[in-house]
Amino acid sequence: MEKNQGWEKIIRRMEQLLRLKSFPVAFKMLENREDLNQIPFLRRPNSPMTLCQMITLVRNFDWTVGAEQKDFMNPTCPSIVGLSDIPEYNKDGTFRSIVWVKTREDARRYEDSIPRLPLGKYQALAMAPLVYNPFEPDIVLIYANPAQMMLLINSLQFENYEVMNFHCVGESSCSDAIARCYISGKPSLAIPCYGERRYGHAQDEDLVMAVPAGLMEKALKGMEALYRRGIRYPISFAGAEQDLTSSFPMSYGALGALDTIRGRDGRLLLGVTGGIATGKSTVSAMLQDLGAHLIDFDVLARRVVEPGTPAWKEIVAYFGRQVLREDDSLDRKVLSEIVFRDFEKRKKLESFTHPRIHEEFVKEVREIASTHPKPIIQVGIPLLIELNLQYLFHKILVVYLPQELQIDRLAKRDGITRDQAANILKAQIPIDEKIGYADFVIYNNGPIEETKIQVMDLWKKLLDFQNTI
Repeated sequence: MEKNQGWEKIIRRMEQLLRLKSFPVAFKMLENREDLNQIPFLRRPNSPMTLCQMITLVRNFDWTVGAEQKDFMNPTCPSIVGLSDIPEYNKDGTFRSIVWVKTREDARRYEDSIPRLPLGKYQALAMAPLVYNPFEPDIVLIYANPAQMMLLINSLQFENYEVMNFHCVGESSCSDAIARCYISGKPSLAIPCYGERRYGHAQDEDLVMAVPAGLMEKALKGMEALYRRGIRYPISFAGAEQDLTSSFPMSYGALGALDTIRGRDGRLLLGVTGGIATGKSTVSAMLQDLGAHLIDFDVLARRVVEPGTPAWKEIVAYFGRQVLREDDSLDRKVLSEIVFRDFEKRKKLESFTHPRIHEEFVKEVREIASTHPKPIIQVGIPLLIELNLQYLFHKILVVYLPQELQIDRLAKRDGITRDQAANILKAQIPIDEKIGYADFVIYNNGPIEETKIQVMDLWKKLLDFQNTI
C-alpha cells in the first residue's frame, strides 16, 4: 500500500505548534477487505465495537486498527461509512425515537439528515497514528480543544480564504466529521456526541475535525505563517481591564500610520524582497536607472546601531561588550551567531532595532515625497514577508531564483560550502512560498538582458498603476 514518507515531519511540527494531546488519526476507506492484510501492525477487534472506540484506540492507545462490517456491535456505525445499510427500524424512526427525539416523525427526519458514505463502495476501513506513515490516508482526524481548533481553522483559511460551514446532527457526530468530509472534500468540524464521550473517551473540552489529507500541508504552512506573526497556542491572556494597545499585532497599531507612509499625493511604494543571493540589488539598481527612488532597510539597519545610538546602547546593555569590535562598532557576525541559535534573543534584538528602523524609514519616505512629485519609491527589505510588513506598500515585488541556484550563488559569494549555504537559507521563508505574496515577480535565473526586459515591463505596469492611486 502506497505510503507518504513526509507525514512524520508534517505531523511532528503540527503537534509542536498546536500542543496536541492525542495522535492525529490517518483514516482510510478500503474497497477490498484483503487490503487490511497489507498494513503493518494492524489489529482487528476481539469483540464487537463502536467506531468511536476504535478511534480512541488509535489516537490515545497508539494502535493501528482495521475493521469491516462484522466487527461493529450494531449497524449504526458501519452504515455511516457505507459498510452496511441501516435497518428498517432506523428508517421508520423507531430507533432514534427511543431516546433522542420526541416522535418517529422527528426520528425519520433525523435519520434522513445524517450524511453517509455510499453503500457498497467499501468493504473495510483502517486507522492509524498518521505520524508513523502507515498508509496514504483519505482524511485525518484531529481532536483538540476550541482554542486549538480556532487556530487550525485560521491556518486553513490563511491562503485562498473561504468561510467554513459546520454542522451538527446531534448523536452520531462521526457522520458530521468523517462522512461529511468525504462527501464535501472540505474540512469538517464536529462536536463529539454523547456516545463518543461515553464510549470513546472524548473529554468535555474536545472537538474533532476531519481534514482531507491533501490539505494537511496547507494547514501547517498557514500555522507556520501565523506563528511568525505572533498568533500561537497556547493563547496568552492580555487582560480584560487593561489597555490592550501593545498586545495587538503590530499591523493593527500601524494602520493609523498608513496615510503618513502611503500618502495621498500620488506616491507609489513598492516593497522589494526575495531571498539571499537572488539578485535584489541588481534589480533595484535597474529600477533606479528608470527613475525609482530607493530606501534600503539594510542601510537603515546599520545606521540605527552606529556607536552611541539608543539601539546600540540597548544592545550593549543586554548582550555585553562581547558583540563589539575594537572601534565600538557592532560585530555583526558575533551577534548573528548568538541570535541564530536563540529565538528569544533574536526577538530581543529586534525589539531594540525594528522601531528605530521604522522611524528612519518614515523619515526617508517623507523627505523623498516632499522633494519629488509623485515618486515611485522602492523599499528593499530582505525579510519583508517574514516580518509581515506587506501592508505598508501599494505593491510587492519578489526577485526570484530557484533554491538550488540560490545555494550555489550564496556559497560562491560568501566562500562557504553548499551545506552551510543551505542552512542559512533555512532561516528564511522558502523563495517559492514568497511568490504567493507577490504582486510582481522578476525571474532572475537567466541572462542579465532577460532581467532588464522584465524590469522594463514592470516599470510600465507601475506607472499605469500609479495613475489609478
